[in-house]
Amino acid sequence: MLSKESKPLAVLKEEYKETESPPQDLKIKLSVYEKLYAIAALRKSVLFVLIVLLWQVYALGLDNPLMVPSFSDTVKGLLRVIMSGELVLRTLTSLRVILFAYLGGVLVAGVLTVFAITTRIGTDLLELLTAMFNPLPAIALLPLALLWFGLGYPSIMFVIIHAVAWPVSLNIYAGFMGVSSTLRMVGKNYELRGFSFVFKILIPAAFPHILTGLKVGWAFSWRTLIAAELVFGVSSGSGGLGWFIYENKNQLNTNLVFAGLLTVIIIGVLVEGVFRVIEERTVVKWGMHF
Repeated sequence: MLSKESKPLAVLKEEYKETESPPQDLKIKLSVYEKLYAIAALRKSVLFVLIVLLWQVYALGLDNPLMVPSFSDTVKGLLRVIMSGELVLRTLTSLRVILFAYLGGVLVAGVLTVFAITTRIGTDLLELLTAMFNPLPAIALLPLALLWFGLGYPSIMFVIIHAVAWPVSLNIYAGFMGVSSTLRMVGKNYELRGFSFVFKILIPAAFPHILTGLKVGWAFSWRTLIAAELVFGVSSGSGGLGWFIYENKNQLNTNLVFAGLLTVIIIGVLVEGVFRVIEERTVVKWGMHF
């Protein structure tokens, strides 16, 4: 019980209230350079411009368009084949093939990894298959694929699936194995078993590794597609970007060869941007960025 001389609690609190606001001078003021430097897109744009300038200066100094065309000549050739529709058709052909093959590789990786994480025999099978086939270059299987599936894009899709499945499997499996025991116990307390345990506990917790595996698999699929089309792309008729590069190399259209390579790079940057958006809306938002 409070005595008569005691002050109410509210009055005691009033004594400790700040009478002055913090001085405005304590706020950190960034310079214009620091504000601009903090923008990642601007930094990357400046680096891109510097690379283009180095390319242009080197090509003009070399003065040999057959060996290294200038950036301006490459862009002119790129715009010409885009306007003619040739490059658009080749790009769509390659994208259609890589989309189905990439999804097929991810599906194979997902099935193998879920089987491995839920059963002992599945773990042994995944470890054995990745040890056998992951070091095997995908393009080395193309001659066998031509015997099994014939000429055309089914053979190329087979080797792309091979290139995608194993690195994606390894990343997903590593992510699953890295899930903390606390989260695993939470799943068991909720009586989650089998696929429900995988989709409700393991996949959200291992999503950073899964996303990394998907990005690595995409890069591997592009490399395999272009390499395969450089050799066998003509078997499907018009061919894709790889065959476009190979044809123009034979015709000594080096600026168009660089235009084809630049198209591959542009598509890669755009896809990387898509992965970056997914990462920001999931991994970064969930506080799981590493």
